[in-house]
Amino acid sequence: MLTFEHLKSQVSNGEIDTVLVCMVDMQGRLMGKRFHAGHFVAGAWEETHCCNYLLATDLEMGTPDGYEATSWERGYGDYVMKPDLDTLRPVPWLDGTAMVMCDVLDHHTHEEVPHAPRSVLKKQVNRLKAMGYEAMCATELEFFLFEKSFDAIRKEGFRDLEPISGYNEDYHILQTTKEEHVMRPVRNHLWDAGIPVENSKGEAETGQEELNIKYAPAMDTAEYHSIAKNAVKEIAWQHGHAATFLPKWHHDKVGSSSHIHQSLWKDGKPAFFEPSDPLGMSDVMKSYVAGLLKYAADYTCFMAPYVNSYKRFVKGTFAPTRIIWSVDNRTAGFRLCGDGTKSVRIECRIPGSDINPYLAMAGMLAAGIAGIEEGLELQPPTSGDAYQGDSGSIPANLRAARDALHGSEMLRAAMGGGVVDHYARAAEVEVEEFERVVTDWEIARGFERA
Repeated sequence: MLTFEHLKSQVSNGEIDTVLVCMVDMQGRLMGKRFHAGHFVAGAWEETHCCNYLLATDLEMGTPDGYEATSWERGYGDYVMKPDLDTLRPVPWLDGTAMVMCDVLDHHTHEEVPHAPRSVLKKQVNRLKAMGYEAMCATELEFFLFEKSFDAIRKEGFRDLEPISGYNEDYHILQTTKEEHVMRPVRNHLWDAGIPVENSKGEAETGQEELNIKYAPAMDTAEYHSIAKNAVKEIAWQHGHAATFLPKWHHDKVGSSSHIHQSLWKDGKPAFFEPSDPLGMSDVMKSYVAGLLKYAADYTCFMAPYVNSYKRFVKGTFAPTRIIWSVDNRTAGFRLCGDGTKSVRIECRIPGSDINPYLAMAGMLAAGIAGIEEGLELQPPTSGDAYQGDSGSIPANLRAARDALHGSEMLRAAMGGGVVDHYARAAEVEVEEFERVVTDWEIARGFERA
């Protein structure tokens, strides 16, 4: 990490000439400006501005209607991007470059914009802080590497995609050795950027990778995730390859997840651990997990935000299909890890690789808080194959998840009605756009035979 004084020294001696001033958009992407480092340290470190449409677009950067916060009628004015100097870090995979993350503020009041992803998560973190807890989280980043570059794949119409490997490479040392020209710099550059990378490994499909970063306070984890995802794409591009975090790029291939591990700490100690309990679960943990289960449908939109997200939930693929919990069982939506130890935690296996980590974690924390506040009792864990059964199913599609989000009184109380309406509209936009498009599958299936 960099202090501001250290940055000024590096700018003075010519080591740093560019500062990326970044916010996180609704989709979890880094958006912002490249500042000449001299100008940044001279004054731009205090604030800069961006168009407020950055928190009201779709994946294509289109400007759909229906958002209360901004629109053509409102003129698409400015937000303030306020650099958080505690997030200054080098960007070792880009020459002479540093980065800082920003809070997004209202241009007139300088209050945080409530639907900005960083603000949404910060609100839940602060609620827990007021209760005496700190949320500790970790996300697993799964993605696919492809032989060709982004540009080549796009020019070929995203057809005939070839992963970087030809067979399932789960834990496979030989095959992942062939991919070290990408993954070694990913690990090392992120480490040098102050992100505590633990390891990378092959995942359970051709060309699929997993990157694991050490658990941290929730805000740090979201930041690590967002920066790492961007770094993977940039480093893959530098080596002539494409990396995708699309959850399901082919119907015959296993999808990519982003499992989220979570626990609460109090006074520097794990609040989820109770040594006298058979599974090591404290009463606080049991109520928290009960909240995760009770309200899972409400926040599924944050764990599976696009139409494609729901293609991943297929039996026998290690992606869950039901909202149930089990002990060290990878077929369940919620898996208890580290049972009987101080490392006891809950892993949510529902989120896909396309999550905005700020929103996904905020939804879970809100549900966990509700579980504690309501004193919910946790039902016994499910055992065996959790794919067998039809109770507690994950919402079947984005429309169903959107309806659950929009109707969630819990999330409206926790996040604010405006925030819920904003992201419910984002889900509607995705559904409307998908339903407008005629797909290749429809044409091939019905062109002659219909």
